[in-house]
This record gives sequence, structure tokens and C-alpha cells, in this order.
Amino acid sequence: MATITAGMVAELRAKTDAPMMECKRALTEAEGDMVKAEELLRVKLGSKASKASARVTAEGVVTIAMHAGAGAMLEVNCETDFVTKNDSFLALANAAVGLIAAHQPADVAALSALAYQQDGFGPTVEDVRKGLIGKIGENMSFRRFKYFDQSNHLTSYLHGTRIGVVVEFNGDEAAARDVAMHVAAMKPVSLTSADVPAALIETERSVATAKAAESGKPAEIAAKMIEGAVQKYLKEVSLFNQTFVKNDKQTVEQMLQSAKTTVKAFTMYVVGEGIERRVDDFAAEVAAQVAAAKQSA
Repeated sequence: MATITAGMVAELRAKTDAPMMECKRALTEAEGDMVKAEELLRVKLGSKASKASARVTAEGVVTIAMHAGAGAMLEVNCETDFVTKNDSFLALANAAVGLIAAHQPADVAALSALAYQQDGFGPTVEDVRKGLIGKIGENMSFRRFKYFDQSNHLTSYLHGTRIGVVVEFNGDEAAARDVAMHVAAMKPVSLTSADVPAALIETERSVATAKAAESGKPAEIAAKMIEGAVQKYLKEVSLFNQTFVKNDKQTVEQMLQSAKTTVKAFTMYVVGEGIERRVDDFAAEVAAQVAAAKQSA
């Protein structure tokens, strides 16, 4: 029987990113043959991918690509921040957004069916995704993307890899890119006050109503307090009314007017936004295990 050394395990792990114990098992089964052990790990990837598919993917990256005047923005999720720095994960994310910009798939299923090969996996994007799940040992998924056509000029801004903004505009690109950076910093929900979703307005009105009731003011004054709070909120969350981050003496709308630039729309992705993250309570878990052990004793 071949002797499996720590160095051999480390070498196989470096090649595959598979967990250490799985590398050791594969080497043992392959009797120390590195090539065969790597093949054995890849055979097991399908089952590993299916086990990982139920795990929450609240970390990840946002990627942006432009192609022949069109563009795309994509959010790719994984389980831990550690994987967001993995070269293979990043290569898939960047390749996928490029495919979206070039081929305009209708949805994630259509994106997944596009031809692509990487790290020995393929022939489709989905095959590569499943392969990397096994190789890296974490679930990963294409959460959402948006394709931008050529009807307007496009500019973008990435704040690290966690926030991405695409701005559709006509006019000066430098001014439009400043707007993209502003959006990433201030996170408006709409272009104008009139575009703020009704549900958000009602939520703010409910909060303002409760505060007015607590104040004990007469009904007429309370009504003005409520309306004032709502109008203040609308200005704070609408892009054109916000104070421009690079010049607090003007609004974004005033800056754009001075630059003779029109922003038609913006889209912002924030990694994990809206995903319910699992919070592990280690102490509670240990306590539950101890209690279970006592009951079975």
C-alpha cells in the first residue's frame, strides 16, 4: 500500500481546492497516483454539488461588462467571503457577465446553457458552475443579472466587488460616472420623488404617523408633521434631489444640468441584498448537543 504524505495531500489540494480529508481519501484509493486521485475527486463533484446546493449563498461578487455599446451587470453568490477571492470563482463570474453582454440571454437558465469551458469543466456555464462547487467545496449561484441595450450611453462603477452601478445617460461620461459613484455611496431608490415606490412611501408615512401621535400635537399640526416627514424622505431617497457627494452646494440634478448631461436610469446591485443569512449560535448549538446527550444517557 502506497504511503500518503502530507506533502502529497497539500499538492492535490492546491490543484483541486478540495477539502483535505477528501484529497487524502482520493490519494489512498488511487494508491498515491496524483493524476488518478484528481480524476477520482472530479468524479465525486456531482454529489458534492448536490449536497452544497441547499446551502445559503449570501456572499459573492458583482461584475460588469460592456460589449459593442451594450452591457451587463451580474451578481454571483457563494457561501463565504473567502471564496470571493478565489481565482476560479472570479474567472467564472467575469466570463459569465461577458457572455450576458455578448449574447443577451433571457434568464439565468439561458445563461447557464451558454457554451463555456474552464478548469477542465464544460461544455456549458452550468457544467462549470457545478464543477467549481465540487472543486472549491462551496455552493455558488447566479442570483440575478441585467442586460443593457444600446438605446443610451452606458457607464459603470464597481465599489470593490460588492456594489455595482450602471448608469444609462446622454451627455458627458465623466459626469455620468460621478453619478454612478454617488449612487454607490448614497444608495437612492429612484431617479425622482415621483418614482419612489408606493410601498416605501406608505412605510415612511406609518412611521411618521406614529411619531406624530406620540408628540401629542393637535391633529392639524400632526398632519403637517407627517407630510413634512414624508417629503423630507422623498428628497433623501431620490437621486436628483440628493446633495451631490462631490459638491455639497448643489444637488445631483443641478450638477447634471451644469454638465449638460441627462441620466435616464440607474441600476445598483449590492451583494446579498435581501437574502436571509444564516446566523449560527455556537453556544446554543453546544448546549443543545449536551442536552441531547443527557437525555439519551
